Amino acid sequence: MKEIKAYIKPNRLEKVVEALKENGFKSLTLIECEGTGTYKREDSLPSLKFHFSDSKMIKLELVCQDEEVESAIKIICDNAATPYPADGIIYISDVKDAYRIKTAKSIKKFDF
Repeated sequence: MKEIKAYIKPNRLEKVVEALKENGFKSLTLIECEGTGTYKREDSLPSLKFHFSDSKMIKLELVCQDEEVESAIKIICDNAATPYPADGIIYISDVKDAYRIKTAKSIKKFDF
């Protein structure tokens, strides 16, 4: 299994989530976040909460089977991309196993 962490612009969130759901990726976690990157907008201002931040982002997390990773990445990229710099980034990590809290049973081959 793989964990996909995608940092995308908030204005692309609805499009990305709908496309993922339409293609069978229904279990997602969404987290509002802020960050810094190599691109600096001329009109960016530091956050009132975080003095180092200049970019509002959404962190989208999902876990899928190894054979689904390329499809998920393509869906995210196709729907999160804009004509402007700093659209975000995607990280992929291995997931050794996953367990349901209620049953304490592995869901390693569970269809996400």
